[in-house]
Amino acid sequence: MIIRSLANTINDKLWKNKAIIVMGARQVGKTSLLKMLFADANDVLWLNADEPDVRALFENATSTILKQHFGNHKIIIIDEAQRINNVGVKLKLITDQMQDKQLIATGSSSFDLANKINEPLTGRKWEYKMFPLSFGEMVNHHGLINEKRLVPHRMIYGYYPNVVTNAGDEKDILLQLADSYLYRDVLAYEGIKKPDIISKLLQALAFQVGSEVSLRELGEICQIDYKTVEKYIVLLEQSYVIFRLASFNRNLRNELKNKRKIYFYDNGIRNALINNFNPVELRQDTDALWENFIISERLKYINYSGQWKNRWFWRTVEKQEIDYIEEDDGQIEAFEFKWNPKKQSNIPQIFKKTYNNNIFKIINRDNIEEFLI
Repeated sequence: MIIRSLANTINDKLWKNKAIIVMGARQVGKTSLLKMLFADANDVLWLNADEPDVRALFENATSTILKQHFGNHKIIIIDEAQRINNVGVKLKLITDQMQDKQLIATGSSSFDLANKINEPLTGRKWEYKMFPLSFGEMVNHHGLINEKRLVPHRMIYGYYPNVVTNAGDEKDILLQLADSYLYRDVLAYEGIKKPDIISKLLQALAFQVGSEVSLRELGEICQIDYKTVEKYIVLLEQSYVIFRLASFNRNLRNELKNKRKIYFYDNGIRNALINNFNPVELRQDTDALWENFIISERLKYINYSGQWKNRWFWRTVEKQEIDYIEEDDGQIEAFEFKWNPKKQSNIPQIFKKTYNNNIFKIINRDNIEEFLI
């Protein structure tokens, strides 16, 4: 059993008179985590909102009806809670009227869950994001040396639990995940019967990892208008398939403004979308793979460690650039990502002069642990 970073966090928040909400993409291990936490508990009621009868239970629910259904169970776990209509009101009802019970809900899309629970559950919830397995979790599982040896493999196949634990079947598992299953909530939300447009958009984004994206260019590729592109990107982000990085600009006229880069939460999904599982040494996109890998792993580390950091990339019109920037309490840290440890890079002098309160580091495959654990 690979111990997940959220295990202790959730354990510490139990029985505090608040609901616990765990959000993340499908198949990242939310249910497995909860089954591990409550393996020895006899008073757990599991409800999967992907099932029509479970959704029907909550359709016209009152506290009396729900109490009868819950019976003597003390822990109520609702999987894929975003499928329930007016889910926030229903969760509030349980939290307020049944204080002898611990409510835990999971969801794979924040546009249907977070947007509907924030107001009803204000002050009544602990909310956490869960991701595919992380570099740090695997280091804790089998040691730093072993995991660093596996980094080239992770760059190709990623960290989905089912992929990590089924050596030899990685490609088949990823192709099934990438074939609309991962973003089925987007399709259902938009009423899209044929996922061709979403698939084409994701493929276009996969080829542009590490580069600035143009909504109009993406629209031309997918043969849809740029506003539709933007809407689908937001929905894919809220389904934890991709995430955006905005451009850093404050003082210089020639800094790029309102630009964005888009990354995938998992390298394996990105490679499945373009059907390229060639090893690192045979690829033309190794630098892009490394950049996506290291930034997505940093995002996991920041979330699991409870840190709050602003994050950007930086580039000027003259194409001076920095891969990644963080700011914490006014301290600016700039990072360049180099897969090859022999490659060096210097901070652009104009950035160093303009933002003099900064730290600059190069992260490569030899010192990855300094950035991720």
